[in-house]
Amino acid sequence: MSGQNWPVKADRIAEDVEALARITDPDRPWTRRAFTPRFLEGRAYIEARMRAAGLETRIDAAGNLIGRRAGSRPGTGTLLIGSHSDTVPDGGRFDGVAGVVSALEVARSLADAGIVLEHDLEVIDFLAEEVSIFGVSCVGSRAMAGRLDPAWLGRVGGDLTLAEGIRQVGGDPDRLADAARSDIKAFIELHIEQGPVLEDSGDDIGVVSAIVGITRIEFIIEGRPDHAGTTPMAARRDALVAAADLVRAVRALAMAHPEGEGHFTATVGEFRVLPNAANVVPSKVELLIDARAECRPAMEAFIAALTAEAATLKQQHGVVVTGPRVISDNDAVTCDIALQQTLAKAADALGLPRRELASGAGHDAAWIARVAPAAMVFIPCREGRSHTPEEWTENDAIAKGAAVIHEAIRRLDKVGADTAS
Repeated sequence: MSGQNWPVKADRIAEDVEALARITDPDRPWTRRAFTPRFLEGRAYIEARMRAAGLETRIDAAGNLIGRRAGSRPGTGTLLIGSHSDTVPDGGRFDGVAGVVSALEVARSLADAGIVLEHDLEVIDFLAEEVSIFGVSCVGSRAMAGRLDPAWLGRVGGDLTLAEGIRQVGGDPDRLADAARSDIKAFIELHIEQGPVLEDSGDDIGVVSAIVGITRIEFIIEGRPDHAGTTPMAARRDALVAAADLVRAVRALAMAHPEGEGHFTATVGEFRVLPNAANVVPSKVELLIDARAECRPAMEAFIAALTAEAATLKQQHGVVVTGPRVISDNDAVTCDIALQQTLAKAADALGLPRRELASGAGHDAAWIARVAPAAMVFIPCREGRSHTPEEWTENDAIAKGAAVIHEAIRRLDKVGADTAS
């Protein structure tokens, strides 16, 4: 597929990506966290570009920025495309942004070609897909799915509550229920893969089959504080030694997951040792496991294995183990089959090599999938790296993904999202 035959313009995509990359906290590339002045600056740029593309803009009650072009047949439903523009601290310039910019380019390219859709078309920048200063993620998409717990509005981050943060970005937390949608006929989100599969295979397009469920599991291991120099080794009840065995067990269980039974990972990402003094035997360890499974039985088996491991730790180390305690638990989501087929046919029509794969990361699409047909397009990223300043994808890769969505939107509009083929 040569660039001159693409239905989208790669140079406009590059212009938007670079413009947003310049909007970052000084000396922290690339940081534009939700509910900060930098985020609002980025939002202002995106909204201006939406308007320049002829889209009617609004911010819904949940703080999502939406650009809309009305279709020729009112009431037939909305074709929704987009992602998020917020970043993690010191994160990459493409995570989320590629999806927003590609959606904007799809809207522009349809207008350039004089194509009038029957369905309404909306480009969306979801609020706070990344874990925010309030400790929660996917704020905007949860609300659009009617799944944002009203109790979360009182969560505090710095000097703000979440309700105040939503209000500052232009939303209305008093009318949060108004953000819930029932008119979405299809949602498609483009995203960098955040993994190495596409780069390793040489495929241009990943059609996402499922988005993993994410379960966070807490353990607290309590031993006994003693003098590090005078307490005999055999007499210790060292909480950290027990915790180290647990960390090894978590890795071993994840490594043993059969390759043919779907995506599965487990990571000990948070770890706290008390009293954290060089000359004291550790008395307490708190740790949090992030486990991700494409298939629910795998998660249940993992939790059962951790329960057995807890009993072993108690016996071997003489410690008290509290856990596994499930802190949060979201099931995996299967992407809409008809939309997957439409995306696959769109890629084939454009001559772009594709493959099916599951997403090991969470996305806004996982929440929209609870109320409407949803699917995702993945594009390759260098060495599969993401959430790092070194995150990189080629501009042509974004353009190819945008071209697939452009073609898919035309197909969906012609035959209807419920019977896409």
